[in-house]
Amino acid sequence: MKRSLLILATVILSLISFPGAWAQMPIKLYVAPQVKPDSTDIAYYGKEHFWRATGEVVGFNLGLWAFDRYIQKGDFAYISWHTIKENFRHGFKWDNDKLGTNMFAHPYNGNLFFNAARSNGYNFWKSELFAIGGSAMWELFMECEYPSTNDIIATPIGGAAIGEVCFRASDAVLDDRLTGAARFGREFAAFLISPMRGLTRVLTSDAWRVRPTSGRLFGTPNFAMEFSLGARMLEFRHERYDASIGAAAEINIEYGDRFEVKSTKPYDYFTFRGCVNIVNSQPLLGQMEIKGRLLARELLEKERQHMSIGLYQHFDFYDSDTISSVSAKVPYKLGIPASLGCGIMFRDIERHRFVLDAYAHANAVILGSVLSDHYDVDERNYNLASGFSIKGGVNLVFDKSRFSLSLSNEYYRLFTWKGYRRGTNLDNVDYKTLDAQGDRSVALFNVTELRADLRVWKKLYATFSFSNYLRSTHYRDYPHMTSNSFALRLMLTYKL
Repeated sequence: MKRSLLILATVILSLISFPGAWAQMPIKLYVAPQVKPDSTDIAYYGKEHFWRATGEVVGFNLGLWAFDRYIQKGDFAYISWHTIKENFRHGFKWDNDKLGTNMFAHPYNGNLFFNAARSNGYNFWKSELFAIGGSAMWELFMECEYPSTNDIIATPIGGAAIGEVCFRASDAVLDDRLTGAARFGREFAAFLISPMRGLTRVLTSDAWRVRPTSGRLFGTPNFAMEFSLGARMLEFRHERYDASIGAAAEINIEYGDRFEVKSTKPYDYFTFRGCVNIVNSQPLLGQMEIKGRLLARELLEKERQHMSIGLYQHFDFYDSDTISSVSAKVPYKLGIPASLGCGIMFRDIERHRFVLDAYAHANAVILGSVLSDHYDVDERNYNLASGFSIKGGVNLVFDKSRFSLSLSNEYYRLFTWKGYRRGTNLDNVDYKTLDAQGDRSVALFNVTELRADLRVWKKLYATFSFSNYLRSTHYRDYPHMTSNSFALRLMLTYKL
């Protein structure tokens, strides 16, 4: 599916204003003391409004279609009753859009459907139904291309992950007690973070209505943020070495208490990490990770040790492109918009001037994607797949946040089970009718990262990180392929 410039502009604005994070921050400095939500706010904003939520979902799809059809004049937007009938007759197929479109832009759109309901009083689970409905409407009615199997999975499931993060981040910004410039600034920021919530507040006049309480559905939770800016070098080792150097920025958040398990509401605890590249030939969005806790139980609670187990939703996105014409090879690509699994967290409270915490996750990957060495059809150069992932890490903080060291590893095993027929000439294939996940293959993708933070002045830290990306793929019809690349980051990090 093609995506409009309107959506891309919204995504960029959201990234600029959006907080992101490590799996667990090496050093956490909380933004504000925790405050529980007011029951008045919960009663006021917790009322469900079905028709308003439905109208926003349908209205967004119609508006996006009109933009694509009359402004962009995209071929896919020339719909008719005939194209709708064809969509129902043919059914769903795997599409051939870019990684950024399928694994990020579609989930981002799902976040808009999700938050149309979330901002109209619906809880996490009910809002997911609106995301499914909005995605189905677009796939079946709003395009003259056959509906996409991967989109109907990635849009609502990935949309729920991005959507709940956006909803809670916008909630932390809003304050209904304010007036004037301070109020406008907060409303504008909340609109950038969660456009559908901002639209709902405008439609209901809540954007300027002054109330005696803050209007926050989650009060003021434990909330740690950090912003990093510096240089990044990416080096790719294949037939020959190839490297590029440029600027990079990271925006990080850890929301909630990882060991507070009394509440079972989805995303009472989550982490988010967003990495933006300003490197020649590389994608703007280089990495995005979300880990959202859906439910949890306490395993250990002692004076110095804590351990909890939970069910987590994961969203993973790694993107790179050809570094230069020297190698003409892409280092890596990975997109996991739909993943769910079990996670364990452990913390040893300060002793001998250091604090230790560790975590481990085992996940089922419902839908994923990984770079292919052979599949290059239309805009897609990756295989769609399913499988599993294993993630783990350890953090050490020394001398009351003066210095920290963290090590993490993420292992993905992805299986492409619906390939094209043997002997298919991909150069001449009709990509509009080809229904394949890609090359029949089994792929391994592994990311190892080491990071160190040293405090140089108050809340300012010098950050060094090293990341190694290893990809290994066994193909049914081609020789086994491996590639290795690494990235170095030297940054200044400000922890709010």
